[in-house]
Amino acid sequence: MEVLSLLMSTPGEPTRKSNMERRHPESGQGLTHREVPRLVGLLLTMALMNALLYLCLDQFFSSLRHSTEDPKPCPHGYFKMGQMKNCSPWLSCKELRAEVRQLKCTGEGAVKRVFLSEWKERKVALSHLTSLKMKDDFLHGLQMLKSLQSKHIVTLLGYCEEDNTLLTEYHPLGSLSNLEEILNLSKYQNVNTWQHRLQLAMDYIGIINYLHRSPLGTLVMCDSNDLPKTLSQYLLTSNFSIVANDLDALPLVNHSSGMFVKCGHRELHGDFVAPEQLWPYGEHRPFHDDLMPSYDEKIDIWKIPDVSNFLLGHIEGSDMVRFHLFDIHKACKSQIPAERPTAQDILDTYQKVFNSLGDTVTSQTREML
Repeated sequence: MEVLSLLMSTPGEPTRKSNMERRHPESGQGLTHREVPRLVGLLLTMALMNALLYLCLDQFFSSLRHSTEDPKPCPHGYFKMGQMKNCSPWLSCKELRAEVRQLKCTGEGAVKRVFLSEWKERKVALSHLTSLKMKDDFLHGLQMLKSLQSKHIVTLLGYCEEDNTLLTEYHPLGSLSNLEEILNLSKYQNVNTWQHRLQLAMDYIGIINYLHRSPLGTLVMCDSNDLPKTLSQYLLTSNFSIVANDLDALPLVNHSSGMFVKCGHRELHGDFVAPEQLWPYGEHRPFHDDLMPSYDEKIDIWKIPDVSNFLLGHIEGSDMVRFHLFDIHKACKSQIPAERPTAQDILDTYQKVFNSLGDTVTSQTREML
């Protein structure tokens, strides 16, 4: 405190010695009436600097996120990733065989085995069909990748139907299920905020909305019968956005022609799946796939609150966000599918909440200034 008092004194002020002489005899080592306001002012200055730093960091990461979004996507049949300046045609069988070097296996599902690989000194993901029994699913996923290329879908780099392989962009942060583990790392603490988490939830809903309104028609994300399985279908990018990665089970719904879907051929259980996905005839009647009613894209809407709850996590501000999303989440959980909102309705509500809460934080910070 001696240093603080000397630094903050002016030429016209008494010295510390004269200040001490004027202290009350019983004051001991307590602060003088001059030192208290100075200390309070210093604390207020530090608080304001922290608030400004918070706003600057949030603006920085928002601009980083937008700067990585390519305003000019490549035409169909071409790709661009990382620091590539020009679009390149999808790699052919010949190029995949000659130019891609397989490094190590990073994951395996029912349909594909994925290898971290290298192409022209760039890390890429090479997927192999696991079994010929799953070839129809593999080819369906490949067709979806080819047809749905956009900011919502992992970038396709090439494929070879002869070898049952496909090549996609590699995202080192991996599956969306790794989110909590990643955000607990010290290097990512600056993005572990309700703003960034809410933006991730909006990314997820944006993907569902894109699938429901895709160029191919209304597609349903069937590989989503529990939360871990659902999260595994998406990748977390280096700029903290989400892209859909596994498109092997995207059946088409057509309301006008009465074409609906069933996700798999086995009985489903639990409250993560929509009520219409459960066996409706009770335990006394054994499950039979032919008797199971079909359903539509509203099963994806039912699951949005649960996925969103995971993405929001349990950090400062996340409960405030949940409170503002309560009504739209309640609507998502309607027992009647037709009464659930569309993905676009939900996305619009999330955007309003994001803007409203962001404006509130900014306003409070400006009032402090």
